[in-house]
Amino acid sequence: MNDPASEVGVPGTPLTATVLPPVVALSAILALWEGYVRVRDVKGYLLPPPSDVFRALWEEPGRYASAASTSLTAAVGGLAVASVIAFGLAVLMAHSRLLERAIYPPALLVKVTPIVALYPLLAIWFGFGIGPKVAIAALITFFPMLVNAAVGLRSVDPQALDALRVLAASRWEVFRRLRFPSSLPYVFAALRISVPLSLVGAVVAEFLSGSSGMGQLILIANGAFDTAALFAAVFVLAALGVSLTGLVGYVERRVLDWHVSTGA
Repeated sequence: MNDPASEVGVPGTPLTATVLPPVVALSAILALWEGYVRVRDVKGYLLPPPSDVFRALWEEPGRYASAASTSLTAAVGGLAVASVIAFGLAVLMAHSRLLERAIYPPALLVKVTPIVALYPLLAIWFGFGIGPKVAIAALITFFPMLVNAAVGLRSVDPQALDALRVLAASRWEVFRRLRFPSSLPYVFAALRISVPLSLVGAVVAEFLSGSSGMGQLILIANGAFDTAALFAAVFVLAALGVSLTGLVGYVERRVLDWHVSTGA
């Protein structure tokens, strides 16, 4: 029977050993921050104490929750769109060097193009609602998924591939039984990279458009010199990023319990 204490974090590691160190470290940082601001009498508009930041969250939880939900929807939507398109193209690249040479240069062009410069065009195409935010989040997260998935689909056991060919397995059977499972560790690695990037993309789009979301809250707080509210928004975004990354890790451990990377 599995030890319930190891259900979270690294398999085989007690829950307290996984959660306690970062909690202690974060608590120490917040305590030092609070003490420094109080002792040095730092002005609140320069650096508010953590107590003021948490007070801002406590006084308007609905406002932050609504903005976080809006940004999260755009980020997850962009990540989903990018993942589906990138994985589909990666399948083509894995099966044909010619297609790889045709697909990779435009994908690299998307990677190196400053996404912020594309926002006016995206706003013309998709309007000023959630569309441009989803598009920017998708563009930012597209390349890591494409490259990792393509590498994973090609990183198959040669002996297993030869065995399937001896058994006259079809391309679909080779993909389903070998290439797709082999790609999953790479796909999850790409997701761990892409999740925070998708949030960055959504918030950047909100900066540019002034539309609702965490980016708008930050702009409003900045304009009002409300540094505590600004830090509160940053805290919420950090919590979202950590939570989503943790969720990806949890799903990865459940899906890839057979893989050595989840058992170390």
